[in-house]
Amino acid sequence: MNEKDMLIVTSEFPPQPGGIGNHAYNLALQLSRHYKSVTVIADQRSEDAVEESVFDASLPYQVIRIPITRPRAIMYLNRIQTVFKMLKKADQVIATGKFSLWSVAFCSLFRQGNYVAIIHGSEVNFKSHWLRKSINWSLKRFDGVIAVSNFTKQLVASLHLDVVVIPNGFNAEQWLQPTPLHSQLNGSPKLITVGNVSSRKGQLNVIRQLPALLKHFPDLHYHCVGLKTEADKFLAQARVLGVETHVSFHGRVEDDPLKAMLKESDLFVMLSTETSSGDVEGFGIAILEANALGIPAIGAINCGIADAIEDGVSGLLIDPLDGKAFLNAIKTILAQPQQYKLGAKNWSQQHQWNDIGDAYLRYLT
Repeated sequence: MNEKDMLIVTSEFPPQPGGIGNHAYNLALQLSRHYKSVTVIADQRSEDAVEESVFDASLPYQVIRIPITRPRAIMYLNRIQTVFKMLKKADQVIATGKFSLWSVAFCSLFRQGNYVAIIHGSEVNFKSHWLRKSINWSLKRFDGVIAVSNFTKQLVASLHLDVVVIPNGFNAEQWLQPTPLHSQLNGSPKLITVGNVSSRKGQLNVIRQLPALLKHFPDLHYHCVGLKTEADKFLAQARVLGVETHVSFHGRVEDDPLKAMLKESDLFVMLSTETSSGDVEGFGIAILEANALGIPAIGAINCGIADAIEDGVSGLLIDPLDGKAFLNAIKTILAQPQQYKLGAKNWSQQHQWNDIGDAYLRYLT
């Protein structure tokens, strides 16, 4: 047992969805098995905080939530104040997510410590000159930097920092628990994307290519699972293309019904693209979760998804805007379903959080 106290400051945390939150939750879970204590500081993201309170009470470590306040600036000040207070009790500090990087870096000006930054993607890819400079300054305040993918590491190459890559993972103990639920999704083949319905996740890229795909697979159906942030806009585009009956937006789905939906699917798809503000996919945990259930993936090159897919084994990597490449990828995987199913499962086993947690422990100690 490590006799040190660990503080994790994160910009996201469950039960609300989000890759950074998923990562922080699992990291805290792993470290809590080895550290004397682990404390997480995270923002409250729901108005009444009821769901969060129930979730936090079930955890083997403490979670301190920064309450929602208006104006928002007061919430930011409360976060910095809370972080500074908790730094006094921590032997090591991990910051993950852009607001966490800023706040911990600022507090480090007034208190020395052992500070480690975890970078995911978008928070180190701002197009705004001043935002980019502020993050670069923040990263230089840390004693160590961990990137979740080689793609993310390259985003900060110009800073000449000593960046270690520890890939993202999924919680096999939790995710592979059997579920009694069954799902009956429309379509053959069935394509699925799990993630916030947004420009970055790439659902619109799939929708735009449906007219060409339907010429070869007339019964194909595309299922989108996740917060419906831009669903109305994407559905309007589907109507313009005449493919709206081949697209379903299911909204946010809990784990058991989600696993049932994934098991019914033929292919997981994530044709992510970088947005004009620099929002970019840093890895893609949902891909590994689908792989663990035997669902191969088709993902975009030129982002962190390249680290989440073993090209030609667990799925295929393509240009997200290349319709011909997308069609060929679907045909290739469907022609060898068992080979890709086995490849997906084997690949996911290399990214279980028990092993990822060990990599973090080796780095931190």
